[in-house]
Amino acid sequence: MRSLKSLALFLFLPLALPVASPAQRRIAAPATRTITSPRAEFGHDIGDDYFLANYSQMIEYWRKLDRESDRMKMVRIGTTAEGRPMWMAIITSPDNQRKLARYQEISRRLALAEDLTDAQARALASAGKSVVWIDGGLHASEVLGAQQLIPMAYELVGRNDPETLRFLRDDIILLVPANPDGQDLVSNWYMRDPDTLRRSTARLPRLYHKYVGHDNNRDAYMASQPETQAMDSILFRAWYPQIMYNHHQTGPIGTVIFAPPFRDPFNYNFDPLVPMELDLVGAAMHSRFVAEGKPGATMRSGSGYSTWWNGGMRTTVYFHNMIGLLTEAIGNPTPMEIPLVPEKLLPKGDLPMPIQPQKWHFAQSIAYELTANRAVLDVASRYRETLLYNIYQMGRNSIQRGNTDTWTTTPRKVAALQAAVPQDTARPQGGDAGGGGGGGAGGRPQTTSPAEMAAYVSIMRNPADRDPRGYIIPSDQPDFLTATKFVNALIKTGITVDRGTSGFTVNGKNYPQGSYVVQTAQAFRPHILDMFEPQDHPNDIPYPGGPPTPPYDNAGWTLAYQMGVQFDRILDPLSGPFTPIVGFARPPRQHVGPAAAGYALSHSVNDAFAAVNRLLARGEEVYTLLRPISINGRTYDIGTFYIPAKPGTEAILSRLAAERGLTFDPFHTEVSSTSLKRLRPARIALWDQYGGSITSGWARFILEQFEFPYQVVYPQTLDAGNLISKFDVLILPDGVTFRRPNARAAPQINPEEIPAEYRDRLGSLTVARTIPQLQEFL
Repeated sequence: MRSLKSLALFLFLPLALPVASPAQRRIAAPATRTITSPRAEFGHDIGDDYFLANYSQMIEYWRKLDRESDRMKMVRIGTTAEGRPMWMAIITSPDNQRKLARYQEISRRLALAEDLTDAQARALASAGKSVVWIDGGLHASEVLGAQQLIPMAYELVGRNDPETLRFLRDDIILLVPANPDGQDLVSNWYMRDPDTLRRSTARLPRLYHKYVGHDNNRDAYMASQPETQAMDSILFRAWYPQIMYNHHQTGPIGTVIFAPPFRDPFNYNFDPLVPMELDLVGAAMHSRFVAEGKPGATMRSGSGYSTWWNGGMRTTVYFHNMIGLLTEAIGNPTPMEIPLVPEKLLPKGDLPMPIQPQKWHFAQSIAYELTANRAVLDVASRYRETLLYNIYQMGRNSIQRGNTDTWTTTPRKVAALQAAVPQDTARPQGGDAGGGGGGGAGGRPQTTSPAEMAAYVSIMRNPADRDPRGYIIPSDQPDFLTATKFVNALIKTGITVDRGTSGFTVNGKNYPQGSYVVQTAQAFRPHILDMFEPQDHPNDIPYPGGPPTPPYDNAGWTLAYQMGVQFDRILDPLSGPFTPIVGFARPPRQHVGPAAAGYALSHSVNDAFAAVNRLLARGEEVYTLLRPISINGRTYDIGTFYIPAKPGTEAILSRLAAERGLTFDPFHTEVSSTSLKRLRPARIALWDQYGGSITSGWARFILEQFEFPYQVVYPQTLDAGNLISKFDVLILPDGVTFRRPNARAAPQINPEEIPAEYRDRLGSLTVARTIPQLQEFL
């Protein structure tokens, strides 16, 4: 497999990788003085030591470029978790700007691959423009990614060299600051100290995303956060870029930058054209680094990044037939050093041009980022028609696979086949070694025996193991509201979902009206399979008996399983009274009728807890059933919520039913008080720490989604004791540690160096001080 990839790279090199001229290697000044430079705007060049621009400053500058240039258009794409407007810059030639709607529609039609012949697709590819997404700043403490967007925009609107003009003619570039809140936080934190030598991005007081911090790059398929929702809407429902470039900043030690290609395994659900095109673009990047005399770029084994996992911004696009690029570069506005790493001084295939140990400045990292960007725009320009047609081809392939019997090859099936094939009929070892003159078997042609073929058909083509043609999500499952949230997660990522307009029957099973149907015959079929089916990560063992190479990130994540969604796999073609959902799915609006006694609310529905918390906050009485009761021919389980009817209760419940889709069953018969337990608002304390905790942040997000009142507490509050008088519940999320008396002391933060508003967050949990207070609370 590795040799085939190398061959592919070699074949691409002559066309894709021109050597840049000395003029192209410099950051050229704009051709006209009407374009404001970063230095004129900020008083600094981007990349100057000890300087960072924040998001507000960057957007103000971009607005100025938008006014000064007819190559750039600012578009608001959403609102951040902290309420900032989220902007995207669209940069292309003035002529393309006038036809943006047309090119956006071409990109959409080719990506979705519906109702097109190959000839029509080729005509659209010929007429279209490559759409390239370049973001930065997703992980805000990795400051390089956001900062490089500023000079990139300046170059594209200001330069008039032939290469830049070609980019603008052939490409539509989407520049996206991915985490505005975090960029403001980190840049302001760094710049707060007037003494430049004391500036640092370390010791941030809180997470650089309001709730999820670093996990904002674990949200792409769920789209729970507003920033992800905004970016997913552009990627999967508006512009459908052929290339998506996600900048990060954790360069492997002893190098400057990691860039694709990635190491194995790649996920076998997505189209094989994806890794091949990744290799093409990666080769363009590395070739340009070398041509421009920029050493220290590594790939594949140079780090642990792979393409297996779904969920990151650049990985979810693989399941949508797009080229997802990740670079991880070094860089800091405070000068740093590249250390001596002897084993990284000798050139090799995955590090063709090593770098020597040296002092390193931020401007050098910015230059590497711009080189990488231009390499991507170059290959997008040169392979414009090919990339556009290939995204259509991948979508067409997915639709065809969804309309025919197909089988996904998995590691478990391969292992079963290996076990089933008798050892004496196994392939000669020379067959993989090469140079064996007919497979190393004296020139005899290799054949598959009847026994081997029978095993192959039995294991690899078992009719019961066919890939589903579709999935049905019944509307009568206990928590259909959560199933609806799952469906909306699919829709956010560009999946078409149907709803049954009336009851229907498939394979002898009846499904009620309102059930959801997800057909796999659509362009983003790989993503559908990945959200419904369990993952089977290949064993990654470098040599017999050796330790396994761990996955880069998650090995499994099936969202339907995580959300407890009940669904049926349908292996044969299915049809029925189905209509596509327009916009997002909403459960049928529930009507709340009058009740003489009260209302029952199922505790099996997650959203019921939001309703209970809102009712309690409004002073309504809420109870739970202590024992099952039967009313109106229906049995209500232990734990069912019961709300007594009072004046105004019906109106509150009607609003909840309309907003959340909840069902409140009216009771006209009083429930015995001996069967009820009254609920009262819980006084919830949630642990957090200075600098923030991602798990605590997720807990905050969940508590707020379901309207639980809570108070964030820090070590000083816990150590002060008397917790039982303040709280009923104390949440210590995953990751909490307690320092032991004999443990090596952690570096202490001088409170005087921390703004006063954050000083009450300092401290740590200890065995000596904190544990006794927790024991007293329990």
